[in-house]
Amino acid sequence: MRVGVTAGHRKQAQELVDETHAKGGLAPVDIDLFWEQHDAAMRDIWSSEIPQAPFGAFCSCDCVEDELGKPVDWNRYWTDAEHRALVNTEYNDKAERIVGRRILDETIPKEVGIEAPTVRSIQDLFELKGTHSEDSKTTWLMPSAQNEAELAALLDRVDARLDNLRDFMLADDWDEKNAGWLTAGMDPLRLGWLRGPVTFACSLYGVENLIFLILDNPNLAGRLRDMLLRALLDTGRMLDEEGGLAPDDRPRGFHFSDDNCCMLNAEMYEFFALPIVKGVWDYYSPDPGDTRSQHSDSDMAHIMPLLARCDLTWANFGPTVMVDEIRRQLPRAEIHGALAPFTFSYNDEVGMVAEFLRDFERMGDERGWIFAAAGSTNSGSRLTGMRLMMAAVQRFGQYR
Repeated sequence: MRVGVTAGHRKQAQELVDETHAKGGLAPVDIDLFWEQHDAAMRDIWSSEIPQAPFGAFCSCDCVEDELGKPVDWNRYWTDAEHRALVNTEYNDKAERIVGRRILDETIPKEVGIEAPTVRSIQDLFELKGTHSEDSKTTWLMPSAQNEAELAALLDRVDARLDNLRDFMLADDWDEKNAGWLTAGMDPLRLGWLRGPVTFACSLYGVENLIFLILDNPNLAGRLRDMLLRALLDTGRMLDEEGGLAPDDRPRGFHFSDDNCCMLNAEMYEFFALPIVKGVWDYYSPDPGDTRSQHSDSDMAHIMPLLARCDLTWANFGPTVMVDEIRRQLPRAEIHGALAPFTFSYNDEVGMVAEFLRDFERMGDERGWIFAAAGSTNSGSRLTGMRLMMAAVQRFGQYR
């Protein structure tokens, strides 16, 4: 049984699923009315006047291959904007028939044809190498240190690079390319997102190694922590300056994706990760309206009291962390969840509807949440499943 799903939820869900199959497999939903009420809800998800629960369980580009029933060249998809637009257009033709909207981006980005300036990444700074299989959509970062001696030597090298950060991070032709980029009206390159500190450190040093490092050698673990925070802030400030932005005009908001944060207990997280996320948010999100967001696919409810100190404004956590629990801990956060991604990708029709019923019941009259996948929307998630959840929102998710 899914977390928090009751027999009553499943009974109601089964009735809607049975009705859907009796009608040929397309869930009964007034498409025009759904999108009208959806748009009204999304204008202010905190409003007590919104007509129905906001909906965010959209299919993503990862769903294209299964939906169209043919292989996608993912390397070309991500490197050839015109090809990507053609693939998305074919997908959207089907989406429009099933869910009533074109949901993937078909536009050609304005930067196509303009050569972007080259800048190294934080992972380059810490010598992490990416690897992926031929058909993988994800780049996996491989460790750059295997033991404490290697880690200490690595941090010595990183320290030297930070003292000459511009020389290390920016390509030799940076000045020329950056000037052309900005003259063409492109937005300055910026640092607004990063793998969270635990995920990054686990990639750099390994999960078990990081845990034992914090327990056995807190001085070296603290050095890694402090150097990662310095690297983030120094790189961000450098890019802002190169983009012609004064400190007071710096971009606001920062997002962490920290799937591995569950690997540390609360005490370890408070020691290692909290100073990093807080330090970055204090700089990039100092005001109440600035975005402080975190995604994690994992069971990290034990960390929420610590994140509450940072006054998170956006949360997308693992499917075992319930929406009402998030609301209690993070009263100002826009909650995205808590549909289990594999409920969607395995096409568990009863489960999809039941999990919406669970979340809507748990939130009651609370606002500020969107019914969405608690994590990524994975391949296998179908447009018919999305339509089924739209029908569940329309039938069971109306506010009185």
